[in-house]
Amino acid sequence: MSRPTQPSPPPSLSLVVPAYNEAGRIAATLSEATEFLAGQPFATELILVDDGSDDETARVARAALAGRPNARVLAIPHGGKAAAVRAGMAEARLEQVAFSDADLATPLASLHDLRAAVEAGCDVAIGSREGRGARRIGEPLYRHLMGRAFNGLVWALLLRGIPDTQCGFKLFRREAARAILARSRLYPGGALVSGPRVTAFDVELLVVARALGLRVCPVPVVWTYGEGSKVHPVKDSWHNMRDVLRVWTDKNRGRYR
Repeated sequence: MSRPTQPSPPPSLSLVVPAYNEAGRIAATLSEATEFLAGQPFATELILVDDGSDDETARVARAALAGRPNARVLAIPHGGKAAAVRAGMAEARLEQVAFSDADLATPLASLHDLRAAVEAGCDVAIGSREGRGARRIGEPLYRHLMGRAFNGLVWALLLRGIPDTQCGFKLFRREAARAILARSRLYPGGALVSGPRVTAFDVELLVVARALGLRVCPVPVVWTYGEGSKVHPVKDSWHNMRDVLRVWTDKNRGRYR
């Protein structure tokens, strides 16, 4: 008589949180993140990447995570959010790799929806502030218009079918994350920058994913605008436009295949 088949355990999860000059709220963020992860029925780890902050972010984070064996602080020279996310994803050890902005603008409980999408066959699941069921809370009109114009450009040039590339809430199968990082070209780390640097790194990740034949799935989420946003309307719009043109050039030259 054959024994009943045991269900496979849920895939384990690494959560990466990039942070730059977040000393004022990082303790609360890490408290919420560790509480969420501790309540899951699968193995987890938390990686806080301090992006060369010049305040007390790293010290506060280390104190908040002291005594937690599955959580750690990774300190890197200041290279911008892209470098921080890349460093954290490269350090991740578990089967799925997610990243979330330090303000937790998208509730961590939404990771369950992203994990369900991966379980259904997606290689990359991305939080989307567009689509049925998605909501934006408290977003100023100018920020919304900026975002829609940018995503319209990205849709036209690079990622048709993906209405929101910039939500800082994404989940990857570990193998997909490693393959994508190995071929991405923007902000590889080591180049120092000044001040916050918000870029189109997310766009390149998704372009590389599609070039590799990976399935990218937008998942509608609820997102709350944070008053401490580090997005600079003029400077970051310029960086993003420049990045998109570079990704478009690299894609057309076959550099992601």
